[in-house]
Amino acid sequence: MTYSNEIDIDLPREKVILLFDNPENLKKWMPGLISFEPVSGIPGQPGAVAKLKFQMGKRMMEMTETVTVRQLPDEFSGTYEMKNVYNEVKNKFIPLGPDKTKYITESTFHFKGVMRIFGFLMKGAFIKTSQGYLEKFKKFAEEEG
Repeated sequence: MTYSNEIDIDLPREKVILLFDNPENLKKWMPGLISFEPVSGIPGQPGAVAKLKFQMGKRMMEMTETVTVRQLPDEFSGTYEMKNVYNEVKNKFIPLGPDKTKYITESTFHFKGVMRIFGFLMKGAFIKTSQGYLEKFKKFAEEEG
């Protein structure tokens, strides 16, 4: 399953990148994030691995992030893995002028086992959740900026 989401942020790209690139800000715009723990490599650099823990309702989820591309201010990409789910996400930042930035995410999910059925049936929920993260980041960034 592949899809993209986008949102315009009323801030210069440089400010958006500073806010996006700071792991201490993650909890401010990622609902349910309990922890972000570097495991290996230099955090934020290609090859770096981190564990993310989320509380989603009564469920605790843990995923492994691996940074694959760091070409800021244009792109930051990574993979996110958990049992039966592999997700590739490209984050792109396009200046729309001196005080506006388009933030685009391109997501590709690969499912195994029973998650194949869940992924197929719930595609709309995945897209909506991804858009929700963009909206929360926009709100956070514009308030901080």
